[in-house]
Amino acid sequence: MRRPLVAGNWKMNGSIDGVAALVGGLNEGLGAIDRVDVLLCPPMVFLRQVRESAAVSIALGAQDVSEYEAGAYTGETAASMLTDLGCEYVIVGHSERRALFGDSDARVAAKFAAAQRAGLRPILCVGETLAQREAGATLSVVAAQIDAVLATQGVAAFAKAEVAYEPVWAIGSGLTAAPVQAQAVHAAIRAQIAARDAEVASGLRILYGGSVSAATAEALFDQPDIDGGLVGGASLKVDEFLAICRSAAS
Repeated sequence: MRRPLVAGNWKMNGSIDGVAALVGGLNEGLGAIDRVDVLLCPPMVFLRQVRESAAVSIALGAQDVSEYEAGAYTGETAASMLTDLGCEYVIVGHSERRALFGDSDARVAAKFAAAQRAGLRPILCVGETLAQREAGATLSVVAAQIDAVLATQGVAAFAKAEVAYEPVWAIGSGLTAAPVQAQAVHAAIRAQIAARDAEVASGLRILYGGSVSAATAEALFDQPDIDGGLVGGASLKVDEFLAICRSAAS
């Protein structure tokens, strides 16, 4: 049985004092919640603070990684640097990286590979825009994004990774895909992996990301192929994030 994972993507938010208060609240509240893995992905500058202050049960992840291992790449962060800081996970291919910073499917696949070479578990983000959904292209778009990684890394790589389905039209908009809509895409992702390796597909955690909130989490997590959430804005609110974690644990 797949153990649910709830990952908080803080995006470009936070301050030293704010991080201390947020982590302190989560440390206190998560002690009463089990049967769920919890991951925090703060901005790069707060990784060490979170590592040093978060409870041992909280995993640490980064929001992005370079596809390069070292060298003259000003502003980039190598996967080995993230492991030095105690990271276990890293998000790759988030829709904001794809749309705002030009991360192509090929570059996302290269980042996925770099993360795994350093021992990190990549969380591969996939999803469609509103125009693509309205054109009926959701499944083909998502399949192509996954195929880019399968083509270079093979299906076995997904035994040491997670996938996050994030409909681009729902991120930060307050809109959430209906549970049946999200489930259909999650099931298609699992079937795509299963066509190459049923065992890997069975163990793969597929998270939903798209304005997950305390109000929507329970219905989403009740779906058979939704194994937790990649949570954005709600992860910055202690009570909201804890409520989402409780929904995943139940």
